[in-house]
Amino acid sequence: MRLPITQTSLHRTFQASAKNTKLATSQLLKPVSVLQTRKMASAPNDLNIENTNIKTASGVTLDDQQKTLVGSVLDLFAGRPSLKKLQLWADDGTFEDPITRAVGRAQYEPQWYGLQTAFSEIERLHHEVTSGGNPISMDLRTRYVIKGINKEQTIDSKVNIFYDNATGKITKVEDKWDGKLPDSSIQNAFRKINAVTVPKMVGVPKNDEEDAARGNQ
Repeated sequence: MRLPITQTSLHRTFQASAKNTKLATSQLLKPVSVLQTRKMASAPNDLNIENTNIKTASGVTLDDQQKTLVGSVLDLFAGRPSLKKLQLWADDGTFEDPITRAVGRAQYEPQWYGLQTAFSEIERLHHEVTSGGNPISMDLRTRYVIKGINKEQTIDSKVNIFYDNATGKITKVEDKWDGKLPDSSIQNAFRKINAVTVPKMVGVPKNDEEDAARGNQ
């Protein structure tokens, strides 16, 4: 028969065990610093981030975690997503550009995988981090070629990366285009990967093995 557990009995048991395991208990209860938490959240060596040469404006510095976030976002904009890189995002994170607002993992993950579906070529022409705060801000210029019609368009963006200081995870990415898109074909291509249609059209890999089979690991 199971004996009833009272607050007093629990307290006495804890006191007795603590005398013999003082060191272990103190280590177990030792607070984890914000920096340690952020390092555990990033695990950059396991992410296979391709864009590691982060260019910054004069006077702008980034810590290791910020470099990891910027590198991963550059990979995403280049059509090089992976489940591991997207684990740097909070589950309730947001991606927003002039024609899309994707909230939550089920909406923003297909946005990034959708780039591979919509475009035959994606080339980053320029990037520069202009602010190392929160958000991290950078200028981005990207060339896109639409699949099927080989229509080419270059987009200049102002990208803001918001993140949680405690977890180090991305909470929001804003992609602000300079001016309007000059061609309706490129605009229609982007519309195909908006938050409403993309989850229905684009399959997100279920695991790392499937992701690797697509060449994303």
